[in-house]
Amino acid sequence: MNAMIETASAIQLAVPPAFLLTGIGAIMSVMTNRLARIIDRFRVLNEKNHLNRDDKVEIDMLRLRSRWTHWAIALTTISALLVCFVIASIFIATEISFNLNKYIAFLFVGAMSSLILGLISFTKEVSLSKNVIKRK
Repeated sequence: MNAMIETASAIQLAVPPAFLLTGIGAIMSVMTNRLARIIDRFRVLNEKNHLNRDDKVEIDMLRLRSRWTHWAIALTTISALLVCFVIASIFIATEISFNLNKYIAFLFVGAMSSLILGLISFTKEVSLSKNVIKRK
């Protein structure tokens, strides 16, 4: 009976990080869609026979935007992986009856830090994309 209560408790502790993982997945979907749009526009410009000065400036801006988006996706992916480790650690700590609180807290802080940096990178890419509208 005690093992069943511990398992139920572990499941209760793992539910919030699982929801966080779902949210991170949704954010990553938005980021990858934006990256796909950047790549599509880059391909259209590269297929032109003659590039004028504005096209070259736009290509440089697309390269910069893609770098920021790549960083955003990479950091957000690291965050998702760390959340997965948090969930796994909760179950491991329950099964072996070992105190992994500091380890889990460290993983969670790392996950949140990585997510914050990923969102900052994404915000930078969005602000760069707004410059295209201002320029025209």
